[in-house]
Amino acid sequence: MQEQLPPHLAALKAHDPKLMEQVVNVQDFVIQEGVLSLKVKTLMMLLCDALLARPHGVKILADRARGLGATEEEIAETVQVAYLFGGWSALFPALNAFEPVQL
Repeated sequence: MQEQLPPHLAALKAHDPKLMEQVVNVQDFVIQEGVLSLKVKTLMMLLCDALLARPHGVKILADRARGLGATEEEIAETVQVAYLFGGWSALFPALNAFEPVQL
């Protein structure tokens, strides 16, 4: 089953399939095991999504990192780095890495 594209990539594929192919090629090149593990790269992407205020991306990447073996402590440290470099504006999207707490 083919993964559904996010709306912005579906639009790119519809309007500029050649550029879409290039985007996919770069993504496939970067997001693979290398000197840095795929888990580490995923945590780095989570950090970037937090800094760019993309809460939905943070959630997706945190779940993906867990699937790659990331611990809750590793995810928490990634959130700490996001807060260090982005302050409150990065912390709030980064909190989407965690399940909501019922009070």
